[in-house]
Amino acid sequence: MTLSPASPARALRLGVNIDHVATVRNARGGTHPDPVAAAIAAVAAGADGITAHLREDRRHIRDADLARLRAEIAAPLNMEMAATDEMVAIALDLRPHACCIVPERRAEITTEGGLDVAGQAAALAPQVRVLREAGIRVSLFVDPDPAQIAASAAIGAAVVELHTGAYAEGRAGEYERLRRAAAQADEAGLEVHAGHGLTYGNVGPIAALPQVVELNIGHFLIGQAIFDGLAATVARMRQCMDAARKFPEL
Repeated sequence: MTLSPASPARALRLGVNIDHVATVRNARGGTHPDPVAAAIAAVAAGADGITAHLREDRRHIRDADLARLRAEIAAPLNMEMAATDEMVAIALDLRPHACCIVPERRAEITTEGGLDVAGQAAALAPQVRVLREAGIRVSLFVDPDPAQIAASAAIGAAVVELHTGAYAEGRAGEYERLRRAAAQADEAGLEVHAGHGLTYGNVGPIAALPQVVELNIGHFLIGQAIFDGLAATVARMRQCMDAARKFPEL
């Protein structure tokens, strides 16, 4: 997810994904809880931007949600999307601050793994170009793999978002892969973001990576908000991130 450049006072940004507020709303129908109200509350509590994934099957976020988010939130909007003609057309009409292209399968519960940029470069390059020419910042959600990062730079993306799912599951060697990938992406001139599966307990080492300038977190924050409230949850995550950035040895 791609927000405005980090300020010296806050070198690490927090993007809050509000998809699962819409999941709860859609479970019963109607308008409550309102994902736009959640986005406004998250920004007030310290989020630097909002992410929403418009899936092809509209299982949570809907087109009308994106339109309202674009109009009503006082923060950058990042539209997560599959690499399809439909989604590119919607993004060009909506003109969010950024688009993050992710892999998408109808049967998956959540995004599983990163985008195969190296294998799909010929199809992705024109989509990246048309979005970029429209003034939309393009991010590619990738695994921490050297070939995927090199391909992302080659097709003109501005940002890579490193998939932290395997790290969050405790898989051996994943932190080192992320550390190397962040350095490689930065060296290639890509802005580095990270996200997926991050919690209070595991966010510190990722927040401490100096090349990472944005973390995008959704499921944990919305789930924890059931117990603690969204404002308190966002504020605590912000504190965890800032402490890790300031004191990386912790």
